[in-house]
Amino acid sequence: MSDASKPVGFYTLKTLTPGAAQLHRLSALLTLVLLILGFALASPAFLSVNNSLTVLLQTSVIGLLGIGMTMVIITGGIDLSVGSVLALSGVITGMSVKVGLPVIPAMTLGVIAGGLCGAFNGFVITKLRIPPFVATLGMMLIARGIALQLTGAAPISQLGEAFGVLGNGALFRVVEMRENGFPRVVFPGIPYPAILLLIVAIGAAYLLRRRQIGRHIYATGSNEEAARLSGVRVDSAKLYAYVMSGALAGLAGNVLMSRLVTAQPSEGVMYELDAIAAAVIGGASLSGGVGGVSGTMIGAFIIGILRNGLN
Repeated sequence: MSDASKPVGFYTLKTLTPGAAQLHRLSALLTLVLLILGFALASPAFLSVNNSLTVLLQTSVIGLLGIGMTMVIITGGIDLSVGSVLALSGVITGMSVKVGLPVIPAMTLGVIAGGLCGAFNGFVITKLRIPPFVATLGMMLIARGIALQLTGAAPISQLGEAFGVLGNGALFRVVEMRENGFPRVVFPGIPYPAILLLIVAIGAAYLLRRRQIGRHIYATGSNEEAARLSGVRVDSAKLYAYVMSGALAGLAGNVLMSRLVTAQPSEGVMYELDAIAAAVIGGASLSGGVGGVSGTMIGAFIIGILRNGLN
């Protein structure tokens, strides 16, 4: 048996050899370091504290979408609907706040809405046997259409200061008052979206590598028929991956809309390509069975730093 096949029960997982996986991750990490060095030499403002925190904010949404996309790609599928689900979830959160619901329950509704969209994707793919590309393309159009219909294609504004805390707040922020009465930011703090991304990344990595459902997700993408014959509930593993992708898209929608303090039904266009790119750059294989959260985080930061640096 080759090093690329690791026996698990009666089925085999299709993974990169340890050396190849490490080489791919190191090459992506080296690319990230070279980008940072190159942009730092091109502009002294690139490595400033404010710009570094801006990169963290910009990367948080891509990272959240990328984690969910990684789970789906590992199963051998694809989710083209995450950008539209992001917009729909943000709109539902904004409308809930607008009618008087507190921010946290409203954001929970947004995440649940995203999870339901993912569950619908999973149902259509596993039960109706529609290819993931076609099923999620349909959901992309459906979710965007619902978001535009609910809002009349107009943004939902005046959502209050509390709505913007998640997207614009920061931990350990230090502000002092000047003699003229105006505040001065001594240290901008660690953005809440970056902390949220770290928590989600650690949780997702633990789930994929240490829990049974994670092993089943890898087994499904590696060899679906062999996994099924070995007793793996393939449909459940796929459904779980799509629900997580939708829920994380909903969470990303809350973060993005909170940053804007406005629910925009037109947000999230082409974000699915960023999520796919982050996962693939980080080592995920579009044929399934290969991928990881750490690599996706590297890919997300490569995209975020490229955009920031080129601007």
